[in-house]
Amino acid sequence: MIPLTPPSSATDAAPGLHQQVRALLPALRARAPQAKSLRRLPDQTIADLKACGFFRALLPRQFGGMELPPAEFFRLQVMLGEACMSTAWAGGIIAVHPFQIALMDRRAQDDVFGSDPDTLVSSAYAPVGRVSAVEGGFRLSGRWAWSSGSDHCSWALLGAIVPGDGYRTFLVPRSDYRVEDTWHSMGLQGTGSNDIVVQDAFVPHHRTHRQSDGFRLTNPGVTPDSHPMYRIPWGQLFVRTVSCAAIGAAKAALELHIAGVKGPSSNDPTKLAADVDTQRRIAEAAHCLDEIEVVMYRNLGHLMDRAAAGEDVSMLDRIKFRYQASVVIEKCLSVVDSLFSVAGGRSVYSGSEIQQRFLDLHVARAHIANHPVPFARNFGSALLGGENQDFFL
Repeated sequence: MIPLTPPSSATDAAPGLHQQVRALLPALRARAPQAKSLRRLPDQTIADLKACGFFRALLPRQFGGMELPPAEFFRLQVMLGEACMSTAWAGGIIAVHPFQIALMDRRAQDDVFGSDPDTLVSSAYAPVGRVSAVEGGFRLSGRWAWSSGSDHCSWALLGAIVPGDGYRTFLVPRSDYRVEDTWHSMGLQGTGSNDIVVQDAFVPHHRTHRQSDGFRLTNPGVTPDSHPMYRIPWGQLFVRTVSCAAIGAAKAALELHIAGVKGPSSNDPTKLAADVDTQRRIAEAAHCLDEIEVVMYRNLGHLMDRAAAGEDVSMLDRIKFRYQASVVIEKCLSVVDSLFSVAGGRSVYSGSEIQQRFLDLHVARAHIANHPVPFARNFGSALLGGENQDFFL
């Protein structure tokens, strides 16, 4: 077992970063229509998130990072989602990548962050790339969709299966790929989740990350001096970046609905605050969101506690936590769909804030990581004594 280095005092940065992010929320909410129109995050939003240190939350300290506990990082993402789900989605995905790069060979970390700790990295993990092994590395080609925030990034993490060796993530500089403007969506318009196209690029071995290393915690970048959080399985972190933004969006939808109910009444009695069905929907929505966060932060706390103690997380817990992350969108959808269905006639017009949350959440549900069926199957099978079938957890 690798000797553990105690967590650094960098966690003291959490309260200050929380305050700075919260101070940004009014501007991010006001900027949401601009993000929708641009179909990417505005440059000022990226600049604001850089300035407050959000993109350094999970970056190793040796590069100027904060090494925040993952639970604190996801609290920030939920907070951003309350203002603008596109900002929380794209910003959160970009900000989680320093964690994965910290697991890679130190040379890869130096390549990306050695000269600029604010270097931004996008991703597209679907194993659609064509790859062949060559001396010193690999040749990579392909087209990857849904690379959120890619317009603002100078590197990309791309998925492919190496024949005879399995799944790897390939770290590719902007000079070796192009971003194609394909993101015309009904929701999450501001995420700029465009396509990445690579044509026969050389990727050295040290700029790759094997899925088996992430699963077995044999990551080459993790040393006795690494913060304990880098011993948390990578899959447990990434999957939450494509669901946590929804929690914030659903919270915002509930606040909008409550404000509408408490406002001037219309001739629709079901919109009045004294209406029993209105009260029920609001109570159920508030409870559901509470439940989601309690489970998520409990799971993240357990992962951090085990990592800090140098102990393994049981496979059953890893499978359970993965399933519980996959149902977050479904639960948030149940909240927003229930509220939107009684939000009134004005909610259907363009510019409706509650409608935007409704559309954002339905687009988020299309992400494969938010499809709970295979993860439910794996969890149920494990409870019955079956073998694990998922290696990204």
